[in-house]
Amino acid sequence: MTDLGAAPPGDPLPILKQWLERAAELTDRPNPHSLVLSTTGAEGCPDARVVLLKRFDERTGYLVFYTNYESAKGRQLEALAEACAVFHWDRLGLQARIRGPVLASPAEESDAYFATRSWQSRLAAWSSAQSQPVSSRAELNARMNETAARFGGDPGDWSRAAPPRVVARPSFWGGYRLFARAVELWMQGQARLHDRILWSRNLEAAGESSFRGGPWTAKRLQP
Repeated sequence: MTDLGAAPPGDPLPILKQWLERAAELTDRPNPHSLVLSTTGAEGCPDARVVLLKRFDERTGYLVFYTNYESAKGRQLEALAEACAVFHWDRLGLQARIRGPVLASPAEESDAYFATRSWQSRLAAWSSAQSQPVSSRAELNARMNETAARFGGDPGDWSRAAPPRVVARPSFWGGYRLFARAVELWMQGQARLHDRILWSRNLEAAGESSFRGGPWTAKRLQP
């Protein structure tokens, strides 16, 4: 695909899926599905950080990422459950922006993903009060040792220990689903005449963890 077409396609989600697949083929980029996630808390100040996309549901139109629910982003999403995600693949000359509401993933989905993480990462989820101050790196290591001992591992040095017994997901850690209410796709063009199209739709609540999307409307934007 060299442009987005003379007439905007009716649905941006298959295009986004295609772009994610192309990004995954980049051999010189270690995290092709990294994205900038922007949130706004109760105080009204914007914030942003890089997270990793772990799932894209093309049918419903949502992105999944995981974090500590008590982290800065978690507290901001608790205050205002809206976010914006930005992918930028400079090697491909592509950018995608997704905006919309955010819901916590179903517990069973978070449990399943947590079980796929390395045991060290599972211990770290228990040990780190994400976004909170810590006195030193030594304190973090001490917390990891304590967590390893709690789950049956070596309390002396977690980094050299054998894997502990099953480490269940903590209730304060899990997934979020960012549902696409608006999708803007951008393709680099000559002389900075980039191709830029914005799709938008209405969303209707469909249970605790999902929305149902209406038809998309599209408009081409000047670069």
